[in-house]
Amino acid sequence: MNFDISSVKILHLEPTSRCNAACPMCARFLDDGITLNPKLQLSDLTLEKLTSVLDQTFIKQLDKMFMCGVYGDPAASTHALQIYDWFRYVNPQITLGMNTNGSLRNPNWWAILGSRLNKITDYCVFSIDGLQDTNHIYRRNTNWDKIIKNVESFIAAGGRAHWDMLVFKHNEHQVDECMQLAKDMGFVAFRAKVSKRFINRPITGLEPPEIYSPKPSYGNVSCQALNEHSVYMNYLGNLQPCCFLGNQSYGIEDFNNIINNWTDTCIETCSVVKNVSNFGAQWYREIYF
Repeated sequence: MNFDISSVKILHLEPTSRCNAACPMCARFLDDGITLNPKLQLSDLTLEKLTSVLDQTFIKQLDKMFMCGVYGDPAASTHALQIYDWFRYVNPQITLGMNTNGSLRNPNWWAILGSRLNKITDYCVFSIDGLQDTNHIYRRNTNWDKIIKNVESFIAAGGRAHWDMLVFKHNEHQVDECMQLAKDMGFVAFRAKVSKRFINRPITGLEPPEIYSPKPSYGNVSCQALNEHSVYMNYLGNLQPCCFLGNQSYGIEDFNNIINNWTDTCIETCSVVKNVSNFGAQWYREIYF
């Protein structure tokens, strides 16, 4: 199977490299989890730059566009709402999504976003790693009270919220309570996962949970990007095969060569054993209310 841009149905968009948080395993930091990556450029993807790379024909062929990224939090982008409006204008049926720590902006901004992401398939994933006493341990610099107010505003405006929780030893006892809180607040989904970054980027003071510790397996690669017909655009407007290769220098023009000679990242992430990829094996719990 080869990559064909005309077959792409999902666009993963990173609208900014800026973020208020300081998660120690994030690519924003070196392996010590403290020193900011000196190669990181602070920049925002504008609508003008985006449309210079992606024309309306491409946008019309998409089933979904979601904002996440490797370095930045989409809510830090001053262009995010404008970009959403443009995609919806060009492709009224498109599914729109966002992944965020939820601690940026104010309730009014989140109400506006909720009014944009209000179709049955739209969503916003709030990455909340525990409760008031634990979320900030990994999601450094985030504010619990602000997150809760922003989520409430988003949901009240019609937005469909998902709660994604990274599970560590320090918060594994809170999974059930977080799931119940998500249900009580009106989230439509709750997912808990254990990061595979413990293997390659161990950080002092962060320990994997005891309840579930998936071990990576190495088998045949089943490329997630090829399977779901997706492509990734970073904050500089560069198209890349996927976000897992987003902190590397591969461009979309390299994809077919990668397919013929999988990188170490591909093997670590998309190896499949017993019909489960290493990426999929991270999920500890997945509930839709």
